[in-house]
Amino acid sequence: MSAENTDPHGSDDASGKGGPPEAAAPATTETAAPATTEAEAPGTGGASGVPQDATPPAASRGWTALGLLVVLALAAATRFLESWVPEVAEGTALSGFAGAVEYPVYAILLGLAGNLVLSLTGLLDRLSPAFRTEFLIKTGLVLLGSTVLFDVIVRAAGPAVLQALVLVTSVFLFTWWLGGRLGLDDRLRALLASSVSICGVSAAIAAAGAVQAKKEQLAYTASLVILFAVPSIFLLPWLVQVIGLSDAQAGAWIGGNIDTTAAVAASGAIVGEEALQIASIVKATQNVLMGVVAVLLTAYFAFRVAAADGTAAEGRRPGVRTLWDRFPKFVLGFLVASVVATLWANNAAEDAQAGLDTAKALRDWFLIAAFTSIGLEFRLGSLREAGWRPIGVFGAATVFNLLVGLLLAMLLFRDFSF
Repeated sequence: MSAENTDPHGSDDASGKGGPPEAAAPATTETAAPATTEAEAPGTGGASGVPQDATPPAASRGWTALGLLVVLALAAATRFLESWVPEVAEGTALSGFAGAVEYPVYAILLGLAGNLVLSLTGLLDRLSPAFRTEFLIKTGLVLLGSTVLFDVIVRAAGPAVLQALVLVTSVFLFTWWLGGRLGLDDRLRALLASSVSICGVSAAIAAAGAVQAKKEQLAYTASLVILFAVPSIFLLPWLVQVIGLSDAQAGAWIGGNIDTTAAVAASGAIVGEEALQIASIVKATQNVLMGVVAVLLTAYFAFRVAAADGTAAEGRRPGVRTLWDRFPKFVLGFLVASVVATLWANNAAEDAQAGLDTAKALRDWFLIAAFTSIGLEFRLGSLREAGWRPIGVFGAATVFNLLVGLLLAMLLFRDFSF
């Protein structure tokens, strides 16, 4: 997410739409991006527009502190709703729905409510320097690495690895192609393709940092993930019975298609314990590919800026330095955290789980604050420009994912036994 995308009115140009990668026009938001953007220096610019080396006046610091309190209060309210709503809904017809709704939904909704209140009171612009979406998301993503252990692929069944590789690749490419055919902005295409093919909101976060997407695009994608994931919780177990899949096949299909971890767990549990185990392994295996996709997206978007930095006109391709300048350094933090967590889990058996639980709690707090900030920074103009096409792309990709995932689950897990 580059610094130019923090315009409070979300008035980025619309020229980044359309076309497959090789036909993309250079007149996108990245043409105005300096070599070092907010993706590499999340402390710069932002909604406040204050340069990194500028010292804001005391009054400005006071408003920023107040804005931070607003973010923390909304994050705490999100945590409360995340546990309270399922408890209240337990035993009712809405219990499955309530248990599957994850914190991004509550955080964004509360952020939007706060946005409305602050806008009506005229305080939104004064408090906006505290809404540090970039910093919060990147920190949360680094901590996310500590919950994805490197050895998960080794422990996962071979069919789960093969399914993840084939399914993620095919669904990503299909979504990217369809988005290009419908003229979507390349950044939004990347977010949609990553979220529907890998692991929903977390993958969208990683892709957003890699391609410097707008905050509104991330909020849009997160909303679509939840919108499609919740009905799948109940639809897929019913289809499992209709089709007559085994528990292993059912788990592989559910884990490879539903985009949020909580929804995967809820849907797998409906089928049975064995289906839940396979679904969790498949989902965890796909999660590991999140960092790989982020790196590949970074490379593509870095080399695509050749026209912007003048090298294309000279007939030269951008060099390794261009890739490094545009590379989101937080991805390295994600990988390092994953390695450290793996070593910790393997060598500190007694204290390992407590440490991993602490890292997960910190990750959740940072990501909740990030999604709250997205709601607080939200501007309706950018979503109005998107129209119906992103929904159509996400829906078509979901159907494609279901069909390919079903075929792979039936083939790869037909002889699997517990």
